[in-house]
Amino acid sequence: MENQQSEEKKEEAKETKDVKVIKIGKIVVDRNLCIGAASCIAVAPGVFELDSENKAVVYNPKGADDETILLAAKSCPTLAISVFDEEGNQIYP
Repeated sequence: MENQQSEEKKEEAKETKDVKVIKIGKIVVDRNLCIGAASCIAVAPGVFELDSENKAVVYNPKGADDETILLAAKSCPTLAISVFDEEGNQIYP
């Protein structure tokens, strides 16, 4: 029984090592795609706001943790928010 538990713990540790930590370097809102739905603001109000044209803009790129920012981008119905890592690779969409 102990041996089986030990094997399970090793497997859990292995799975944890394989998880890639996302480090966001840049957030871009495509103003031509944005329809002002404000779902990004609902998810990450510390990062996004609507401007005078009711288009989402990034006013504080460090206003939420990276996971929340990615969720905000994924919440956009028109995929207007692109997220890049620190090396410039596109993470989403």
